[in-house]
Amino acid sequence: MSSSTTASFVTFLYPFVIGEHKDALPAGNYEVFAEDDVLEGSSFTASRRIATHLLVLGRNGDPELLKVDHRDLETALMQDQLNSNNQKNSEAALSPSKDQK
Repeated sequence: MSSSTTASFVTFLYPFVIGEHKDALPAGNYEVFAEDDVLEGSSFTASRRIATHLLVLGRNGDPELLKVDHRDLETALMQDQLNSNNQKNSEAALSPSKDQK
């Protein structure tokens, strides 16, 4: 069994809280590191997520890896998207119609 690590980026448009971490993180781009165990059988290859880390700035300004559950990350991203959609709908609702100008 071997492991592999992949890096990707996610963007949050709004401040967010992830998983059990109490402090809200600011909106912005974050690098995500996912580590998977690679299971190789005689006729298949499969992987199992064993760790997910989010690169954040610590309280002292130094970068640090924050261990998160990948499902919590997916939930936070979905919530950010919902916030974005709600904001767009609010702006549309507040725009006056052409007849009222």
